[in-house]
Amino acid sequence: MDEQPEAAVAGPPLDRRAELSEFLRSRRARLKPEDVGLPDFGRHRRVPGLRREELAQLAGVSVAYYTRLEQGNGRNVSAEVLDSIARALRLTDAEHAHLTHLAKPKSHKKRPAARQQHVRPALRQLLDTMEGVPAYVVGRRSEILAWNRMAAAVFGDWEDLPAAERNWARLVFLRPEYRELFVDWEQKAIDIVCALRMDAGCWPDDPRLSALVGELSVKSEEFRRLWATHDVKEKSHGVKRLHHPLVGDLALNFESFRLSDGTDQSLLVYHAEPGSPSAESLRLLASWGTDATRAGTSAQPLRPRRSPSP
Repeated sequence: MDEQPEAAVAGPPLDRRAELSEFLRSRRARLKPEDVGLPDFGRHRRVPGLRREELAQLAGVSVAYYTRLEQGNGRNVSAEVLDSIARALRLTDAEHAHLTHLAKPKSHKKRPAARQQHVRPALRQLLDTMEGVPAYVVGRRSEILAWNRMAAAVFGDWEDLPAAERNWARLVFLRPEYRELFVDWEQKAIDIVCALRMDAGCWPDDPRLSALVGELSVKSEEFRRLWATHDVKEKSHGVKRLHHPLVGDLALNFESFRLSDGTDQSLLVYHAEPGSPSAESLRLLASWGTDATRAGTSAQPLRPRRSPSP
């Protein structure tokens, strides 16, 4: 199952210089002098976190040089300097990559960010063969591009949504039923915003991404709060806990596989521990077929479909 999202209203491109400036400020603000072995003079500090001169000293660059970078001027910064600043700021690998994308953006002239995203036919066939496990493909801007029947049974019947609404950010922040579906809704929201921040670093000129960020900023106070943190991270595996309206609580392990074909797409697969109540619940959902594709609705539990008599 898949369908490309309809053309979204284009928004102004994200200001890469402002993104770079705010990201560096936010990372510097979260560090305390004692975190990096510097003396803390407490009451004499006017700003939270490290001062610019302290960060510059730790990174081995001049205060003027670092100040220009924090003001959004990363045009001539070298990879070595970025590495030093990343170490001084204690950045994670994902944050380091984000900093590099913001400071030294790559040219995407051959692959415009706003182009339509397509899922390879062979990958769609693979999804269809994955019976018993929910699986889907997600692309840039958190767009849900393709999925199998079990994903619809667990997460909702995306086939009934307009193509432009098949987007994890819109679902989680704008549709109340997904607050009920995810036991830890806040963590799911954080993960989505972090992924969108990564996209913003890679594709700052994407008009559809900026339109999405603008829409969510207007419609969701939670999104505005999380977007302002400038946090970035990637999650390749973990456990997702759901409260499904038909089968109750589910604990599903997930694995995320980033495709290496340059499409900026990832395949996500969920599975339950063998023999667990969640595994039995997945089996039950599979037996209900299309009747189970009502996650997040007020539908009453349905009886499994009986096999036809021989």
